[in-house]
Amino acid sequence: MNSHLQRSERKTEALLPFSFSHFSRNWWGVPGFLLLIFVFLLPVCRLVWLSLSSSEGVGLQLYQEVLLEKATWKTIQNTIVITISSTLLALLLGVGLAFVMAYLNIRAKKWLQLLIFLPFLIPSYVATLAWVQFFGGNGPIQFLFNKSINLYSTGGIIFVLGLSHYPLVYLMSVEVLRRIPRELKDAASTSGASGRVVFRKVIFPMALPGIASGGILAFLSNIDNFGIPAFLGIPANIRVLSTYIYEQIIGYGPSAFSRAAVLSVILGVIALIGTLVQWAIIRKSNVSETAARDMEPRYFLSRGWRNLAELVLWIFLLLTTLVPLIVMASTSFIKAYGLSLSWENLSLKNYMYLLFEDAKTGAAIGNSITLALTTMLICMVIGTAIAYLRFKKPSLFVKASEIIVTIPYALPGTVFALAIILMWLQPLPGVQPGIYGTIWILLIAYITRFTVLQMRGSLTAFSQIDPTMEEAARISGARAVAKWRSILFPLLMPGVLSGAALVFLTALTELTVSSLLWSSGSETIGVVIFSFEQAGYTTYSTAFSTLIVGAVLIMGIMFVLLEKIWKQKVIKSD
Repeated sequence: MNSHLQRSERKTEALLPFSFSHFSRNWWGVPGFLLLIFVFLLPVCRLVWLSLSSSEGVGLQLYQEVLLEKATWKTIQNTIVITISSTLLALLLGVGLAFVMAYLNIRAKKWLQLLIFLPFLIPSYVATLAWVQFFGGNGPIQFLFNKSINLYSTGGIIFVLGLSHYPLVYLMSVEVLRRIPRELKDAASTSGASGRVVFRKVIFPMALPGIASGGILAFLSNIDNFGIPAFLGIPANIRVLSTYIYEQIIGYGPSAFSRAAVLSVILGVIALIGTLVQWAIIRKSNVSETAARDMEPRYFLSRGWRNLAELVLWIFLLLTTLVPLIVMASTSFIKAYGLSLSWENLSLKNYMYLLFEDAKTGAAIGNSITLALTTMLICMVIGTAIAYLRFKKPSLFVKASEIIVTIPYALPGTVFALAIILMWLQPLPGVQPGIYGTIWILLIAYITRFTVLQMRGSLTAFSQIDPTMEEAARISGARAVAKWRSILFPLLMPGVLSGAALVFLTALTELTVSSLLWSSGSETIGVVIFSFEQAGYTTYSTAFSTLIVGAVLIMGIMFVLLEKIWKQKVIKSD
């Protein structure tokens, strides 16, 4: 009877995380929770408050002023048209490639998938430079057809955004397609349904949640992107909300921050609505949770059709991934922009200038590496701690912490950057720490924005551990230190390091947040490349971008090799 009452009390305490006993056992978590609110949530609250505050008091006066301007509605129209159109392009490419990779009997899928995922490793502003050179006066289009294509247009922005974000759609779609039970397709085919009917009546309805989730992710990425609209839109006077916010802030007018806050709230509301829709769609999808992944093909092409399909795939992926990068790299060797690509016009002077003459380049590389490493280490601690609590000791505190940490990443980068500015100009009444205008505000912004990436990676690692292993170690008398050193740590490291690598690479090449927070002496890699391109030094921007692409690819290969060596080491130790 007493044991039954004790179990009931424990269950009640688990359901009431704010009870006195729970609070007394976890009092140390309250300051941490309050710190999360201060660092991750309060900046967003300050941004919203600024948008509602004016000389006339608190109200919607600023919204009325901004929304009455024709430029605002033109910008909103550009944003909607560009975002929806690029999302449709990403859906078309992503779903098509997912179907081919999941269901057709084509060869070399690992290499093809590597090319599909390459845009994940390459910063979007670098990809933009590559496409500009590909279609420009010295590119292969000009050489083959004696005609260049102007990407500094609405169509150009849509094209580059769609190609940059279709891997998001592919990733979500290919997983759900592979998890659709093969028996359903076979049953429909046996009943006399044609392949087209099977796709329309069986495969597409079951894959729709994953496709829609990928589409929402692409939509959010397109609306959040700053680099592509900035590189292609600002020179052509084509504004979207992300670049319009940037122009408002760097204008330093009397109401610049207030107007930018209003535009940020508008953009943030659109993005948050998309995030909620994505969450609702994923929550309703049960295919990926209940069915095993089936990697075997389901449609078998004849030898001739298979060779044709493979040829088309290789041409498309090479043209949309490696070829533009190669063209960009070749442009970086030209002595002066506009010269033809001939031996007498090639030189290493652009690289010599960047590596040995320009002080800002070296400083930017040092700043970015320092920021990325520091961000990675701090995010590993915070993100992994939240993931551990989320997995082992779920409570309202922990779930709320997860939501709070996710908000900064869900917001568009320009919106988040403005929130950080408003927060750290004066974090407490009467307190001015002097962080704004230094490299420290970049570090705070990176940690705040990218902690969720580490948390997701670590949470995935924890979820893959069989609880019986830890229980067996406890029953065998293993102490906590031995349990972590011998069992948990080796199994968790690949997942935790995957999250850490993602944080490092993302922070290393970040541009959107840095473009609004950098100051003299705290330039980053993305800011310097952006500055070169805006100033017309295309050969310098392409040379620097080529260096970064090479470094990112080398780091990616090193990480894959280290992860493989670690897994082999763990298997041998077992």
